[in-house]
Order: sequence, then C-alpha cells, then structure tokens
Amino acid sequence: MINEITVKEVSGAEVPMDILLLADPSEAKIKAYLKNSKSFVALIKNMVIGACVVQPREGGAYELMSIAVQINYQKSGIGTILLKWVIEYYRKSGAKKIEVGTGTFGYQLAFYQKQGFRVTKIDKDYFINNYEQPIFENGIRLMDMLRLTLKYPVNE
Repeated sequence: MINEITVKEVSGAEVPMDILLLADPSEAKIKAYLKNSKSFVALIKNMVIGACVVQPREGGAYELMSIAVQINYQKSGIGTILLKWVIEYYRKSGAKKIEVGTGTFGYQLAFYQKQGFRVTKIDKDYFINNYEQPIFENGIRLMDMLRLTLKYPVNE
C-alpha cells in the first residue's frame, strides 16, 4: 500500500474538511488558515487519504498548520510519507525553516522529532485560550502548545 501513495499540491477547496478536522477540531480556524496556505494531499488510486496545509511566514519560514490521515490509514506510514514530501518540497523551494505547533505529549511530538524538528518554544495555555471546547488526548486535557522548528541547512 505504501508504494501506491502519491502526493500532490491541490487548492484549499479540494482538501476534505473531515480529514483536516482530525488534526484541528475547529472548522472556523481551518477555513481561516486555508485561504493563505498551500495544501497537499496523499492519495491512493485517486482517493484522498491524507492532507497537509502549510502557511508562509516571514523571512523564508513556513508553518505546518495541519497534517492528518484518515483514521483507517493511520499508523501505516502515510503521515510520514506526506510530511517528508512536504519537507522536501519546501527545501527545494528555498525555505529556511518549517515550524509546527502541537500538544506537549502524545505520538505527534515523536512524529515531528523523528523528522528533525526541535522544540523551540512553549505557548502556555494555548489550547485553553484558543479553543472554545476543551481538547483531550488520551484522557488528558491539552493546555500548552509546543512550537517545533526544522531548520534547513544553509547552502553555500
């Protein structure tokens, strides 16, 4: 199955909202950041099974706003394929770094760290202050957000 996956850039309107909601429970927030972002999907036989949204920041930086894989396909390496593809896409485009925010625990933290992301900041009470409903993961309420950064090597 893994070797059947293709990744491509699509418009924000082509990204299935149900997949993005797996990573961010706020449809309003997703719609707001889709407008100024690039969107990518992972497909198997033209069926979207994963999605990623990346927004430009200042100074050659980009922020990974969302990455998610359909529940039936999670833990099969598809998210890693999608993330690696996006990392390479931005490396080739001349980006200086990619940033991402995630909870302070859980598999997502290891997912990013395995690809070279390093913790650079903690946003205290981010999930409390920015979401109307509490978000729980493994029975624990998310409160703080870890900011991670992947810096690209400087080509000389």
